[in-house]
Amino acid sequence: MMKTAVLVLTALLPVLLTSTTAHSQTSDDTQDRRARWHATFEPATPTGRTVTSLMPESGLTQAGMAVGDILLAVDGEVIRNGDQWWDITYNLRADTPVSLTYKRGTTLHDATIRFAPVEKEHYENLQVEYGFLRSDYNLRQRYIITLPKQPIPQPQPAIFVVGGLSCSSIEILPGRTSNFIRTLRDLVIGSGMLVMRIEKPGVGDSEGRCSETDFTTELNGYEVALKQLLADPRVDRQRVIVFGSSMGSALAPYLANKYALNGIIADGTFYRSWFEHMLEIERRILAMQGNDQATISAKMNQAYIPLYYKMLINKQTYAEIIDENPLLATYNYHGADTMYGRPMAFYHQMQDFDVAGAWSQVSIPTRIRWGTNDWIMSEYDIDMLHHELSQKQGLDVQVEKFDGMDHWYTIHDSPATSFLGQPGQWDERISQQLIDWAKQLNKQTNPRWSSD
Repeated sequence: MMKTAVLVLTALLPVLLTSTTAHSQTSDDTQDRRARWHATFEPATPTGRTVTSLMPESGLTQAGMAVGDILLAVDGEVIRNGDQWWDITYNLRADTPVSLTYKRGTTLHDATIRFAPVEKEHYENLQVEYGFLRSDYNLRQRYIITLPKQPIPQPQPAIFVVGGLSCSSIEILPGRTSNFIRTLRDLVIGSGMLVMRIEKPGVGDSEGRCSETDFTTELNGYEVALKQLLADPRVDRQRVIVFGSSMGSALAPYLANKYALNGIIADGTFYRSWFEHMLEIERRILAMQGNDQATISAKMNQAYIPLYYKMLINKQTYAEIIDENPLLATYNYHGADTMYGRPMAFYHQMQDFDVAGAWSQVSIPTRIRWGTNDWIMSEYDIDMLHHELSQKQGLDVQVEKFDGMDHWYTIHDSPATSFLGQPGQWDERISQQLIDWAKQLNKQTNPRWSSD
């Protein structure tokens, strides 16, 4: 019997839903829809965010706010740090009363306003479906499905998208110009397949707070979404690929193994433990900051090895570590309880996740890509992974070291120019390679399902 085709894109839920069930969860209620500030801000001291620009459509104008005002609190919650600010921003909902407290000069003002909903994705030749899933942690998470408008023989191939570490939305919205979003848009349009994306808890329209979401909770969300996709009668179960970007690429083999997928695309991945990853990235950063090797070794021994050992092996928070050894505060550029916007529990659990073990069990066609100017992930990890998979007789494996590309799909002259935030260039081949790989992998079917 013919099954459903899926391509899985991982840059990560458990409800089994048929197409009819999924459609019943689709919601056009604008109170479920995110809103935007349509303004720019910079941190204020000691709390709040200073308004630096206002777009004509900004709801803040309705509240009487102006450039130079300091937004102090939203719905009574004082804005204290960057991670919390992004949680508040992502939890801003349309057509819902939002109370604001702001300061102009020395005078405090209060206002209550309703923001307009953010426009949803739309394409000339694609159908777009918005809906919600509920994870095992009782979090309502937004998913987005795109598929060709033209009738396609059922069932059809599909793509499941799982993004990276950061609390960034996978929604392709007007004004988002990053090359990752550009790549994602090209893949959605150019693949000709059903594509499913899922927002992390606390991101986009999803419930929760991303800065408080641990690794186990996030992974569960991806598994629930993948189960729904595999149960969708529009999808050919014999052709399911997982594509992972950054952190998502380390989860790709786990998802592929557990759910018998058809292939893996891993972009900017890693192979070793998070402890080893962090030590290597700190060494690279120190070098790009101009330190000589003797200084780098001293800083690694005196600060970064103890810091990350206590954090990842002993499962302590930065605050606990620095309380024990105040001198380490000089080297800590993260928050007291977060790193890269995620809680310490995320990394404690990530450290225990067996990335190498998942890769060692891979038995399906795999495509791996790493940019030669990617200073986040290590070339050595890519070489180790290539060696591991190449030992498997008959396994279809391709590894591409994309010349000049950094971790964010941008071409640079060197890792240092990417690290320093200098502008790079776009190369159409970046997204086209993923489209080509996806089509190539989904031409075949997973033999595990051929006898069903």
